[in-house]
Amino acid sequence: MFGNRPASWRNYAWETDHVQAPLLVDADGDLVRPWITWFIDTATKVITGTAVTPGHPSRASVLAALRAAVVRDEPYGPAGGVPELVRVDRGKDFLSAAVTTALGAMGVTVKDLPAYSPHLKGTVESLNRAADRMLFAALPGYTAGPTGPRSERRGRTAGAVSALSFQDFTAEVLAWMNWWNTAHRPKALSGRTPLEAWQADPTPVTDIPAADLWAFTLKDDGRPRKLTSHGVSWRGRTYTAAWMTGQAGRKVRVRYMPHHDHEIEVCDARSRHLGPAHLADAATPEQLQALREARAERARRLRADAKAAERLRRQRFAPTTSAEPAQRLGAVTAAQADRELAAADYTDVARLALPDLIPPAPPPAHWRTPPALAAGTASPPPVPAPAEPADTLPEPGTHPAGDAS
Repeated sequence: MFGNRPASWRNYAWETDHVQAPLLVDADGDLVRPWITWFIDTATKVITGTAVTPGHPSRASVLAALRAAVVRDEPYGPAGGVPELVRVDRGKDFLSAAVTTALGAMGVTVKDLPAYSPHLKGTVESLNRAADRMLFAALPGYTAGPTGPRSERRGRTAGAVSALSFQDFTAEVLAWMNWWNTAHRPKALSGRTPLEAWQADPTPVTDIPAADLWAFTLKDDGRPRKLTSHGVSWRGRTYTAAWMTGQAGRKVRVRYMPHHDHEIEVCDARSRHLGPAHLADAATPEQLQALREARAERARRLRADAKAAERLRRQRFAPTTSAEPAQRLGAVTAAQADRELAAADYTDVARLALPDLIPPAPPPAHWRTPPALAAGTASPPPVPAPAEPADTLPEPGTHPAGDAS
């Protein structure tokens, strides 16, 4: 039995966590188990912000959910604002430099709880359990039921099982979050909904303008840049936007969401947000699909080569009843061996370099070079004979001495 914390007020303490949905959704043709990152106010039980990630969550997921939690303008809110403290559970995403810097810039205290102590953030843990029973279990592709694990093992493609698209799943999560805030009535709130409890609290709310949040929830590139007629260069690629027209030469700074290299946010020299910029000359969906297929085929070949090498290393031997040399099993023809060796020579970068075509220069004469090493160096080029001085040339109309003519 654990004791309850004393009653507090809205935005005094938030709790945050990742929860993986036990169901499969279709994310661009692949079946994945999505993750949800959310913040919840401990006093009023209102969910202030959430973010859904198809793959494993990262600091980008935390920053996206934090921005949605703080902003109270549409389509977020009306609950939100800046909390006094946030409780986390030693997760590396929540304690990353990008997240702690963003919270510190807003004046939020980060309460790092001990590991394996879910009871110390019971509000968000109760939310995770409620989402599992009320939301996930009612959706297609649920894998925690009696037939779920078998469905997951059948394949990892969208056609294997009936599954929601990632977009539809995100819509379901946001709709359930709205129901939780506006229609759900927990016992701890004495018949009120979380949003009613939050709005009835007279505690002042600290707001941050949405434009200023770009300076808090995005990572700074760390160096000034300049707009050109082509856009702004970042990490060797060009990003452009319509609002950049006529601003060539302006000094700017780049802010970005970690792992989101398709889009950046551009600020002026004083960190005031100017607008987003998108990757110029981005690959088409067809090109990306072809690239994914080529990489998958290359990975398949590498796995097949690794299995073949493992089988060759762990060759079996034939049993014998007499004293005779060990006999390896698994015969290989001479042609097979030649083909595999030729393929290995072709892909060996060291052999393709052909270092003997340009032998190294000879070492200086005062070096004590081993004969084996000296034999592999190029001989010094011949020294050209010096030209004959001009004063020794014969006078015009005369013949050199000894000339019979």
